[in-house]
Amino acid sequence: MNSETGKTSPTTWRDVPASVWALGFVSLLMDISSELIHSLLPIFLVTAVGASTTIVGLIEGIAEATASIAKLFSGALSDRIGKRKLLVGIGYGLAAVTKPVFPLASTAWEVLAARFVDRIGKGIRGAPRDALIADVTPPAIRGAAYGIRQALDTVGAFTGPLLAVALMALYANDFRAVFWWAAVPAALAVLLIVVGVREPDGVKASAKRGWPIHKQDLKRLSPSFWMVIAIGMVFTLARFSEAFLVLKAQAEGLALALIPLVLVWMNVVYSLTATPAGILSDRMGRGKLLLCGLGALIIADLTLAFAPGLVAVFIGVGFWGLHMGLSQGLLSALVADTAPEDLRGTAFGLFNLVAGAALLIASVLAGWLWQAFGPTATFLAGAVFSGLAALIMSAAMKARRRPARCLS
Repeated sequence: MNSETGKTSPTTWRDVPASVWALGFVSLLMDISSELIHSLLPIFLVTAVGASTTIVGLIEGIAEATASIAKLFSGALSDRIGKRKLLVGIGYGLAAVTKPVFPLASTAWEVLAARFVDRIGKGIRGAPRDALIADVTPPAIRGAAYGIRQALDTVGAFTGPLLAVALMALYANDFRAVFWWAAVPAALAVLLIVVGVREPDGVKASAKRGWPIHKQDLKRLSPSFWMVIAIGMVFTLARFSEAFLVLKAQAEGLALALIPLVLVWMNVVYSLTATPAGILSDRMGRGKLLLCGLGALIIADLTLAFAPGLVAVFIGVGFWGLHMGLSQGLLSALVADTAPEDLRGTAFGLFNLVAGAALLIASVLAGWLWQAFGPTATFLAGAVFSGLAALIMSAAMKARRRPARCLS
């Protein structure tokens, strides 16, 4: 049954529930808002506020760590109270109210405070949103649902930087004037949550009290789920920060004014492949496509490691975007496939926490390799971790235990 309409379970991606589409457009709007600011924020901090690059790194590190920790507890809390939409709304609301701080900021610490609250908002909304998608979507089209949301999110991720470039030209490089525009899509995102997202009927709050995460809940998570956690961790270790794609393009001579086009190109490929990948995963299994995604990442890493020139950079970045399209939505679908219905929020919180920690480790390691041995070592290490992830995936598929059939 479709939990939103009460009708027979749909069998095609066209019947993905309206709430999933609404959440996708919410993600699109908030990503436009966030990326409009974030694509310019490092330059703004250094040139307009006078911050050092060390402070820039500290701000980003604290922000991402905060989001990862918040995701764990918000997911478990959404299981406890049975109100995922409330937490999603609070998370996006917190992000929206921080947007006016950026054009008003005169010190790096004000920016840090805004980024801290913004990332708390991201952490609060992430796991409940992903669990809510699973709650309202029949299993037969779950991959399509996550693929659609991911694709719309990624459209925002490349629209935001393009809008930033256009507005910087319009306002003659006035950062603060450009930042004010970020408040518009953020406010629209919050409004869309209120009017466009519905929770399924019959969801009950848990009778549990005290700490939101209980040992007995963790024991209920199946070996298949922990295998997904392991796969996600190794996937993320292979996929370090996209900042290194930008650094590679700069090292190959791309003009600074055109640097944002690197991430625009990556996100275009990402957005075009995420929905078809989700649909295919519903029909042929998640594992096979994840292996294809790892193959794309290996090609990307080897191209970026050994092929010179800007053409090679954009080929490598394109394969990187293909990897993202073939993996990120599918990993979310795997979490939903392998977690108990009443623990989906907790499961997504755990997955996001582990992925966030792995991304931090991967990025630090990539930076150290870059500084010590050069970009070739960084991308070669990424190819090695991709190969390791492929081995783990192959082992999971060969095991073919009944609970793990979604990996086949």
